[in-house]
Amino acid sequence: MPRFLANLPVVAATFAAAVLAASAAVAAPSGDTIPTAAGPVALHAIHHAALPAPDLILITHDHDDHFNVPILEAVAGKATIVAPSEVADKMPADLRVKTKVMANGDTATLDGVAIEAFPMYNTTADRQQFHPKGGGNGYILTIGDKRIYIAGDTEETPEMKALTNIDVAFLPMNMPYTMDIQHAAAAVKDFKPKVVYPYHYHGSDVEAFKTLVGDAAEVRPLQWY
Repeated sequence: MPRFLANLPVVAATFAAAVLAASAAVAAPSGDTIPTAAGPVALHAIHHAALPAPDLILITHDHDDHFNVPILEAVAGKATIVAPSEVADKMPADLRVKTKVMANGDTATLDGVAIEAFPMYNTTADRQQFHPKGGGNGYILTIGDKRIYIAGDTEETPEMKALTNIDVAFLPMNMPYTMDIQHAAAAVKDFKPKVVYPYHYHGSDVEAFKTLVGDAAEVRPLQWY
């Protein structure tokens, strides 16, 4: 099964990312593991360590902490890149030729993994400048029997609230750009993922977030910022 680089924020010139490696032989000593019918999915938060060569790279939007051309050129290799047009339009030719452009609502199957590009945007009027509707993508991946939701940078949207059958969700919690812990916890209670990994949470009280979520989902913080 392929390795995925699902871009969360860029930290210290490397991706602070989820590397999802679905293989019976792969463990996650520095992250976590999710069992699926296609084999375990290993999650690694990448900061300063070497990055295994990915097969797929998922980019959510064009902000500098999520899209960095020199880093992509260093790590992409032969990987297919999935990105919205706002990202693809800013790529040099060597990256653009490897990129599958997806808009909100598009679906594709790459390396045997079903991918749905999902809306990510701000809903609060004075924050819509940060992430306008239709600009970036969240992603829903289907790996074996598991549905994995990578929210991108977003507040709770009507589309997120209506989600069903999400096994694993990655949710941002940083103000004023996405959600505070109260709104992120409310989102969890609305769409009811089984497991939640918060990210972009620098300055947020993750333990308080866990308390607010309660038994609505299992919260598993990794070392993202």
